[in-house]
Amino acid sequence: MRSRLIRFGVLLAFCGVFLGTFLGVFLGAACPAIAANVVTWQPLPAASAEYRKAIALPDWHFPEDFGPHNDYQTEWWYYTGNLETEEGRPFGFQLTFFRQAISPTVAVESTPSSWRTNQIYSAHFTVSDIAGEGFYVDEQFSRNAIGLAGATATPYRVWLNDWSATELEPGVVRLQAQSQEVAIDLTVQQTRPPVLQGDRGLSIKGLEPGNASYYYSLVQQPTSGTITIQGQAFSVQGKTWTDHEFSTSALTAGTVGWDWFSIQLEDGSALMLYQLRHEDGTPEITSAGTFVSASGETTHLNHDDWTIRVLKTWTSPRSKAVYPAQWQIRIPRLNLLLEGRSRLADQELNTSTATYWEGATAFEGTRQDRPIRGEGYVELTGYATRLDSLLSESTP
Repeated sequence: MRSRLIRFGVLLAFCGVFLGTFLGVFLGAACPAIAANVVTWQPLPAASAEYRKAIALPDWHFPEDFGPHNDYQTEWWYYTGNLETEEGRPFGFQLTFFRQAISPTVAVESTPSSWRTNQIYSAHFTVSDIAGEGFYVDEQFSRNAIGLAGATATPYRVWLNDWSATELEPGVVRLQAQSQEVAIDLTVQQTRPPVLQGDRGLSIKGLEPGNASYYYSLVQQPTSGTITIQGQAFSVQGKTWTDHEFSTSALTAGTVGWDWFSIQLEDGSALMLYQLRHEDGTPEITSAGTFVSASGETTHLNHDDWTIRVLKTWTSPRSKAVYPAQWQIRIPRLNLLLEGRSRLADQELNTSTATYWEGATAFEGTRQDRPIRGEGYVELTGYATRLDSLLSESTP
């Protein structure tokens, strides 16, 4: 980690500034400052009006919209999955690429340069070895210049150094990433059209105009390939969830974090919920979700359509944060009751932006009074690092 932060400091000296990775879609106004080899955060002026904002209903065009949207300030491509070997040994993985604009346009100079860019990329990579009780985390940063990092739509590709999501043929993507201890080489197959979250893909995050993102998901994607743990390769198969989101946005004042659930059920259905949390634990009224039936029918959910009750917590030995570790999710509108639990207690990431928990999770319960099971991923932010504190605790 320390060596990566040193390289990040060199990167920032090279490119000027960098806005906050995955939190940027909500915060939109934080910039890291390097002191020795430590990343801290300092305020920037409000996002320029020249950045586009998610306000109008989007006019989607695929495959073009699989690619980048550089005129929005923040964007991410997010892959998570639950996989297992033929013998049933379980694994989870996350590979997420983040794009952050550092200015609305690339500066024009008399001498063209392949080094010039207004886009910075970062990525998070994790593997959860559930049976081995190991959680492996890595992250990278680079510039969208001279081929170091970037994204294209046709053919679809997102990459940062040697980590990549690459289209092999329409609807088939190869994921590759490796660190010193773990690696993935997976093939993900899209079998359904994109699920448009919110109102036809416009996902509202707050009541302020433009406090929203354009957001779609690809669910129930058959996945196969290899996970390597400390030199030992495992042939695996399972399901992957993909999110793609872009925005110029900010958190509503008083929102300290969020709980996000992606659940893929054995009957072919899928459920996404995000619950933005106030300091007292109550949800922001713009919290929302989507249920997708096995046949592809979507039901959009408002914050008052569900209740989430925490049944058990886990305390991180490093950050001392207390995270939910077991939940009861009740959605009367769908006659759906699920109980979820983390498949591995310690799936906490300590990144250069924030400390948060994100990991593989198992679910079981009933739908229409019939037993149902599934797997998914849960992201928990604001428990170790309050998101509003990233600005208030920053250094000049």
